[in-house]
Amino acid sequence: MSDMKLFTVNAGFFKLDGGAMFGVVPKSIWQKTNPADENNLCNWAMRCLLIQEGDRKILIDNGIGNKQEERFLKHYYLNGDDSLDKSLAKHGFTKDDITDVFLTHLHFDHCGGSVEKLEDGSLVPAFKNATYWSNIAHWEWAIHPNDREKASFLKENILPIQQSGKLKLIEILDGIAFTDHIKIRFAFGHTDAMMLPQIRYKEKTIIFMADLLPSIGHIPLPYVMSYDMFPLKTLNEKKKFLTEAVENNYILYLEHDPENECCTLQETEKGIRVKDTFKLSAIL
Repeated sequence: MSDMKLFTVNAGFFKLDGGAMFGVVPKSIWQKTNPADENNLCNWAMRCLLIQEGDRKILIDNGIGNKQEERFLKHYYLNGDDSLDKSLAKHGFTKDDITDVFLTHLHFDHCGGSVEKLEDGSLVPAFKNATYWSNIAHWEWAIHPNDREKASFLKENILPIQQSGKLKLIEILDGIAFTDHIKIRFAFGHTDAMMLPQIRYKEKTIIFMADLLPSIGHIPLPYVMSYDMFPLKTLNEKKKFLTEAVENNYILYLEHDPENECCTLQETEKGIRVKDTFKLSAIL
């Protein structure tokens, strides 16, 4: 276990509509935790995770990237000083050091940094020494998108990975081992077959929450995003997971929470709520 190291990798912030992020919950309630700007937009992190285990350097998700055209990016108000390259450099790494790019799912804010555009316009893997990981069901779902989700699955983020020959597809088997200390959980409410890495580190269990729980503002059960394809499925998955997380004192690593990197949960009179929030570095 001593050869595992974890690093928070911040790929910057972006803005999304507050109503879309909180579904049926009224603005008068959700804005207490996530205040919106004059355009009703809330700021969200793109917080990735780098895991060094043995010879492998595994990057989980990689943000929006920088190859999209201005007319696309202007909808999302990218902000902050962080970038994938800067954040990796802070920890002493470059993209070329990464051996594995693990994609929880293929929405643009999770996988856009996978591919870069060269000066001649060609699209190539941004991590030239890495294997890229998705799974069979989700890959098919993303390359043949439904009309509702089409705007989140951008072909230029996805197809060049396969064309490069660097794509590997994981079998859909809940709890399947990815490495000695990482296993994969699957969730089907947000999008088909999203993958959540479950990491065993120093006798602790850390779960990379992706979009099953974007922020601590989403812990109460009805707080389900309008972006979720199957909201009732999300509700059931979340309910089951939060109970398990309380019972086992899991540490939840939050990809989109603008303030909080990690949290633990507790049972209260109002249901399951946040217990503690802290930076990942506090447990390293």
